[in-house]
Amino acid sequence: MTAGTRPTAQDAVAHLTPALWARANRLLIRKALAEFAHERLLTPKRLPHDGHYCLRSDDGATEYRFTARRQALDHWQIDPDSITRHRDHDELPLDAMEFFLEHRDALGLGAQILPVYLEEISSTLSGTAYKLAADKPTATELAASDFQAVETGMTEGHPCFVANNGRLGFGIHEYHAYAPEAATPVRLIWLAARREHATFTAGAGLDHDALVRDELGEATRDRFRATLTTLGLDPDDYYLLPTHPWQWWNKLSVTFAAEVAQRRLVCLGPGDDDYLAQQSIRTFFNTTAPAKHYVKTALSVLNMGFMRGLSASYMEATPAINDWLARLIAADDTLRAARFSIIRERAAIGYHHRQYEAATDKGSPYLKMLAALWRESPVSTLEPGQRLATMASLLHTDRDGDSFAAALIKESGLEPAVWLRRYLDAYLTPVLHAFYAYDLVFMPHGENAILVVEDGAVARVIFKDIAEEIAVMDPQAVLPPTVERIRADVPEDKKLLSVFTDVFDCFFRFLSGTLDHLGVLDEETFWRTVAGCVADYQESHPHLADKFDRYDMFAEEFALSCLNRLQLRNNQQMVDLQDPAGALQLIGTLRNPLAPYAP
Repeated sequence: MTAGTRPTAQDAVAHLTPALWARANRLLIRKALAEFAHERLLTPKRLPHDGHYCLRSDDGATEYRFTARRQALDHWQIDPDSITRHRDHDELPLDAMEFFLEHRDALGLGAQILPVYLEEISSTLSGTAYKLAADKPTATELAASDFQAVETGMTEGHPCFVANNGRLGFGIHEYHAYAPEAATPVRLIWLAARREHATFTAGAGLDHDALVRDELGEATRDRFRATLTTLGLDPDDYYLLPTHPWQWWNKLSVTFAAEVAQRRLVCLGPGDDDYLAQQSIRTFFNTTAPAKHYVKTALSVLNMGFMRGLSASYMEATPAINDWLARLIAADDTLRAARFSIIRERAAIGYHHRQYEAATDKGSPYLKMLAALWRESPVSTLEPGQRLATMASLLHTDRDGDSFAAALIKESGLEPAVWLRRYLDAYLTPVLHAFYAYDLVFMPHGENAILVVEDGAVARVIFKDIAEEIAVMDPQAVLPPTVERIRADVPEDKKLLSVFTDVFDCFFRFLSGTLDHLGVLDEETFWRTVAGCVADYQESHPHLADKFDRYDMFAEEFALSCLNRLQLRNNQQMVDLQDPAGALQLIGTLRNPLAPYAP
């Protein structure tokens, strides 16, 4: 399907076949069993006679049986083809929707949450079937591909969340047009917004006119200005801002109708550059001119526990926060030595709808319908022989079970542990140093990090999505007034969860599990290598010894923070972004896989 066209009604659901649906259900139930057991929502019992596990439904009438290996961090490595479902003496087909109905009490799915969650599950299953139907490259082929082929080639989404592709609001034709895996070129729709109703901020050395001139080019900019002058409007009275096409057609053209009618907003039409949607859905990469900025847009679609809007007021400080962090990184010897960097969010714009702002509370989806930001592209930073890949790709396995990470290791020619250590030096060391030296934490999950790959090995790592995700946890830290928003009040005993949960439990657990399962690198060597990276970092920074003692990376155990429990409790807004620590669902502890290797 080309940009701007729709599939026929029948073609749009061609991926929904009995065989693909059955496979999608099997894979999702495998993930549900693994992650809900990990989060101690479900408690499978080991059968004594054959090593299988079994799980009974709430009423005890239905039983699931499967094989699994229990690994470090209580990771359940389950063979999807081993899963069977039984009632009385009959074996029943696997059905993910039925699975959630059968376990609704154990999962705490109340009457209000359950139907919406089932809709998210249905959408996630449909997305999986679509990916299974597509002629996707093998893991080896994908590992050698370019940046955007890797981005659109991912098949799983977030490794922890079971309902991770809800995207409630997209129709099936919109799925084909805007889902990252559909890889359909998109042209953003541009609006003109009266300056007294919008706030534009930019980083040092950049203003609105310079940004728009570089992003649009003279011909498109002149066309947009002509649209305004034809209407008798002065282009200098307006800012130009890009919007997601879905947002224009489904929200702004209706919900902001008064603004359009009174020409506080003017639709200028699509730009001329093609973009591809990223894994985060609402962010776009410019494929016509890859060195131009990413564009992140507001999108009033419910996905994975949040409405994916952008707050106009929240955007205001974004460039200043990015400039502050970029200066900190540039001045730090350890971060420079790791060749660590960020791609800055250079400019942001938000539109203020006065009536909705008067009618609603802070945090309302109505205040997050029209905003955008421009983020640097990493393409221009590459050296000859280097390529880019989202870090999420390290967890990718293809339909045959082959691993993207394993393909990179093979390409590199390095011993797996040596390859891993190079990756850790580029990724984990900056995370540790930011925490211990600056009380600064990122949200360093796979979608927020970009690998720079050279000959199959990770040469360096780039972080993105800065202003919405970073926090400084030191109440005494001296921050510029424009950056004060990132200060977070986090209890002492929860601070190190930014590493233990976000890095160890939500990423390394899966990477180790895959490499061990495929016989590439056993989990003992994996965690010993991680421990070696941590120990070497600490040894080279003796002036931080007191903090290493206070926040002990080699502690015997740490709290288990459960992500699915958040979504099952409230799938409209899992976390208050003003108080993320207050929402944590902490259930018992996990044994720290680094503890046996304490120096």
